[in-house]
Amino acid sequence: MDDLQRNSTRALFVWGANSYGQLGLGHKQDVLLPQVLKEFACNQKTLRNVAGGGGHSAVITDTGELFLCGQNKNGQLGLNHTEDVIHFTLCSSLSGCPVAQVACGWDFTIILTGNGHVLSCGSNSFDQLGVPHILRGCSAPQKIESLKDIVVVNVAAGLRHVLAATENGSVFQWGTGMVSHAKRTCQEEMIPSFLKAKEPSQVTGLENIQVKNVTSGSYHAASLTAEGELYVWGSNKHKQLVSKDDFLLKPQKIDTHYFLGEKVRRVWNGWTHMVAQTETGKTFTWGRGDYGQLGRNGMLCEGQSRDEKRSSELFLKEPLTVPVAVPSLIGASEIACGSEHNLAIVGQFRCCSTLSRLKEGIPALCRQVSTQTHGLQD
Repeated sequence: MDDLQRNSTRALFVWGANSYGQLGLGHKQDVLLPQVLKEFACNQKTLRNVAGGGGHSAVITDTGELFLCGQNKNGQLGLNHTEDVIHFTLCSSLSGCPVAQVACGWDFTIILTGNGHVLSCGSNSFDQLGVPHILRGCSAPQKIESLKDIVVVNVAAGLRHVLAATENGSVFQWGTGMVSHAKRTCQEEMIPSFLKAKEPSQVTGLENIQVKNVTSGSYHAASLTAEGELYVWGSNKHKQLVSKDDFLLKPQKIDTHYFLGEKVRRVWNGWTHMVAQTETGKTFTWGRGDYGQLGRNGMLCEGQSRDEKRSSELFLKEPLTVPVAVPSLIGASEIACGSEHNLAIVGQFRCCSTLSRLKEGIPALCRQVSTQTHGLQD
């Protein structure tokens, strides 16, 4: 019997790039196959949430403790220093302040506490920390004072911008990461204040909508309402916003008919692609797909034979401009997006599927993980 079968707590598997020690394995060598993190500092506690940034990682336990590791050049680990860390390390400055959620941007970290307060640390070169008096950045979590009287329930980080959904259904945004894209593509139009805000600014266009969740890509954003409607804005370079415009200056609803008339229950973002799951468990993908991140290996054009499709594989090179269902992901219990890849847990045995730079670009079983997931129960 292996360690996982003896231990009923969740196990953390890690693999991939490790240039800064972001896998928490105690070294900086890349890892090709999934490894269970046996020496994790909180291995006797249940893991509740995992997040990753440009070169750093964060984990929250069921008791609200926050552990981080990896790149720390800008203080994004919140450990009050700027040295890289190769083991998951407790953020001791948050002692007595349980963490509910963590979101990692490229070189910064956003922390949501159990009482609805938001803190930030790391680089502030694009005002992504929401604390304009800090010019370059900070290595210890700082409370965003402009949100102190607002209860935040959900946060999301783009490359260099942040979103926050509040208890009353409003959405705030800050960080100037989208501004250059907006100016370049919308030269004759006025840029809304929330796209260039140095501290939290309410997103206009969502005032009378009850938003329950926010998520973000590299330079685009999305919000999901209590009614199961999906709104998007920002850069549309890879058609991930289901619009003909190159940039959406304000939130625009993706029509329900794209999801076969069903309400959207959950949504995720990669850098330039999106994934959504409806109320019946159907999973849709769209946007950039040339790395196989949409879970399909090309589609037949009207009048195109299968042999012609195999020879051209046109749709691996072009974005998918509308949501299309991925049959193999129906009923997925968990989905997560990286920059240009995804992970999904499908089936009663908690199998793990990965969509990445596969030759076919279709979901494949990640067997190194799936054979050892007996203890990963909700």
